[in-house]
Amino acid sequence: MKSWKIVNAKNSDGVIEEILIHENLIVRDFPQEVSPEIIDASGLTVMPGFVDLHTHLREPGREDAETVLTGSLAAVAGGFTAISAMPNTLPVADTAGVVEQVFRLGKSHALCDVFPIGAVTIGQKGSHLAELSAMNQSEAQVRIFSDDGHCVADPLVMRRALEYVKTFDGVIAQHAQDPRLTENAQMNEGAVSARLGLKGWPAVAEEAIIARDVLLAEHVDSRLHICHLTTAGGVEIIRRAKERGIKVTAEVTPHHLLLTDHSAESYDPVFKVNPPLRSEEDVLALRQGLADGTIDIIATDHAPHPNEAKDCEWSAAAFGMVGLETAFSIGYLTMVQSGLMSVKELVERMSGAPARIGKYAGHGSITIGAPANLVLIDLESSWVVERHLLHSKSKNTPFQGMELPAVVMKTFHNGALVYNRAHDKKQVRDGGKN
Repeated sequence: MKSWKIVNAKNSDGVIEEILIHENLIVRDFPQEVSPEIIDASGLTVMPGFVDLHTHLREPGREDAETVLTGSLAAVAGGFTAISAMPNTLPVADTAGVVEQVFRLGKSHALCDVFPIGAVTIGQKGSHLAELSAMNQSEAQVRIFSDDGHCVADPLVMRRALEYVKTFDGVIAQHAQDPRLTENAQMNEGAVSARLGLKGWPAVAEEAIIARDVLLAEHVDSRLHICHLTTAGGVEIIRRAKERGIKVTAEVTPHHLLLTDHSAESYDPVFKVNPPLRSEEDVLALRQGLADGTIDIIATDHAPHPNEAKDCEWSAAAFGMVGLETAFSIGYLTMVQSGLMSVKELVERMSGAPARIGKYAGHGSITIGAPANLVLIDLESSWVVERHLLHSKSKNTPFQGMELPAVVMKTFHNGALVYNRAHDKKQVRDGGKN
């Protein structure tokens, strides 16, 4: 494997750094006999590789939408060096065998670390706990469990799950959606849904589950993570729970930081997502919650679908958007360029904090002796999103045609250069810089 010497890169504090990479690791000095390849990173900012705790890779069973390989290609193009594969595959990742299959596929492609998330219940049906201990003790060493796409609605099942994962310091990642309050729901409940004649999804359907689960987590003294938070009321519940010392963390997606339910006025199913795009008031509350630390991380909820699942009428369309390749740019646009947080704080929300929640060793920082998982980004350039140029197998991006700031130039995973924009055959406009 090559050794690398990265010179003239700024860190997120704006200080020029020199980074040496040898035998997968960040080192202080090279052995005398080593002649590293030099990368002049003038004008670029070096950051620890991003970590996504919410990625849908679809393999096994739904390879028409995405595979571990194509999802990994999208990840490194977006600056991610670790992603977390959600369990809603076919078969569901509710056994040690399935999570090990996904884990080994990630290892074989060697583009980024792929950490499987195990299902909480068998078949994600919400009735009986899945093989939580077996998945944790498997080669994949699963620590995060979720029925994402399905809420663990039964409070007794949720309590038992929290009790079970506490034995190995695991975490339950809840998709907060009361099923009775959201039957046949198509979008956020409000003035826009009433005008469009689409069945509404009330904010209370999310907030009621969050409130219940933070109380259960307090009772059990176990770790709870709230997936894709979308409402102002949910932010306030999490804020108060943290003030009481409850072990709860939360994530927000890039699309919920930028888009509102007014996008549905186009009736374009690319804007149909679960949970739905909310009001402007909710978007502003999410941004503030992320800025003040109530919301711990940005997670993509990268949800690829084949064309036929989106190229249809709204009511028949699948929920979900792809997001790995646009995540940092949207975060930079909504949080840094808005003045709500610094680049360093954004990097913490996309790298350090998710690595700690998932307990992903070797990620989240640039440290001597640690694996070289890092990304070089041009914060002064912009690019235009073109769906046909995305690396994901699916093209259901809501940001088609948008000019976004911040261009991922190079991504290193375990010391290997796994993405180089200058050599990317799918390269999109980058403000004239290579």
